[in-house]
Amino acid sequence: MFRALIALWRLLRLALHILHGLALIKLCFGRFSLAQRHVRVKWWSAKMLRILGVSYSHSGGAHAGAKLLAANHVSWLDIAAVHALLPEARFVSKADVKHWPVVGALTAGVGTLFIERSSKRDALRVVHQTAAALRDGDTVAFFPEGTTGAGPELLPFHGNLLQAAISAEVPVQPLVLRWHEPGERFSSSARFIGNTTLLQSLWRVLCARGLAIDLQLLPAVASSHADRRLLAEHLRELIAAALSQE
Repeated sequence: MFRALIALWRLLRLALHILHGLALIKLCFGRFSLAQRHVRVKWWSAKMLRILGVSYSHSGGAHAGAKLLAANHVSWLDIAAVHALLPEARFVSKADVKHWPVVGALTAGVGTLFIERSSKRDALRVVHQTAAALRDGDTVAFFPEGTTGAGPELLPFHGNLLQAAISAEVPVQPLVLRWHEPGERFSSSARFIGNTTLLQSLWRVLCARGLAIDLQLLPAVASSHADRRLLAEHLRELIAAALSQE
């Protein structure tokens, strides 16, 4: 009963925080500089984690300048966790997220690049768009698994978007995300897999005790003249090795 009351209190605070985020995007972002937007994104994302009772730590340094971030994917909270550390990251997301109530407006407002995964033509468009953003000096982030996994074992990595980094001749930086909680090296509360609905996953997070995420930035990997499939395999090996370490 006590945990349920805590969860409901967190849910109320989360709803108000999301409304605040929407107001910032709709009313203020248009007159903010890029640096000011990043400050707000970092603050909003970090506060969202605090509201949900999530603590986070990080290690490693971000490569200076343009880069493509490749991260493993566990939770719908992954983007907020990354933005709490790297608010400048522009994520690549599936197109239907853009039409989700509330979430769509928030993701579009922070510069997300949307892709229609079932369309090869649209995938090519996003590769070109991502390459252009990288040439402009942006940081772009994506989840090469394409969907969420359980945590300790990675799904196969898809390398299509790596072509953008290869074409723009910018490095790819692996980013390791490890959700954990007391007694569980890989958190079950944070997982968003199988037939779990977003509401079910949200409730698990709201009820969790001591939920935390560790973010580890591994050294950047050169992409110039690389084969994207071999590069995808190499990135997967690097992230898997980091996850296996105690």
